[in-house]
Amino acid sequence: MKKYFKIALYLAIIGLILIVAVNYYVKSSTKTKIYYSVKKFPKNDVGIIFGAGIRNNQPSKYLKDRLDAGILLYKMKRINKILLSGDNGRDEYDELTVMKNYCYNHGVDTSKIFIDYAGFDTYSTMYRAKHIFKIKRATLISQKYHLNRAIYIGNKLGVKSIGFSANNGEYLGYNYVCFREYGSIFKSFFDVLRNREPHFLGNSIDINGVSNYSKEDKR
Repeated sequence: MKKYFKIALYLAIIGLILIVAVNYYVKSSTKTKIYYSVKKFPKNDVGIIFGAGIRNNQPSKYLKDRLDAGILLYKMKRINKILLSGDNGRDEYDELTVMKNYCYNHGVDTSKIFIDYAGFDTYSTMYRAKHIFKIKRATLISQKYHLNRAIYIGNKLGVKSIGFSANNGEYLGYNYVCFREYGSIFKSFFDVLRNREPHFLGNSIDINGVSNYSKEDKR
């Protein structure tokens, strides 16, 4: 019994070292690609906004701040188009309708809004950005805790990525999501390594073509 306990302990220590090492590598290789101000922010054609939860058909604070940051970049002409990516897998939970209506109601031209209906996780969003939307370069818009992973995945999949931090004030559970990110980064490292293909792909939607924003959903 003591022998098995020692083996389990050694394996746990090795696993912990691997997680810390992978996180250090991912964060150190992407930290210079994260921006915190619109001043001197490089221009990109496309900005990608990641879903982050809704409640009563309203964006969570995490999501609202991401949308506001993306809209600011659009109005300041730092991006020309917005790709919204999130979860609309259930009738009672549709992030993307909330997201696109929010952008429309805050002055974004609907012809500049593109919708990724199967961005169920960050890896899927970036994989689909490359293979479905044919994006080669992008500004990724999210909170700081999430950007290292998103940028790393994007660059490894062939989408030259920079990040814009949407942090604005305090967030409920922020320490928890920062802690959880250690595991998410570790998983993403191996998703990239094995070139995981998302469950949903579908037909191409060229980001340089006609927007797939549905006019019927405006309200």
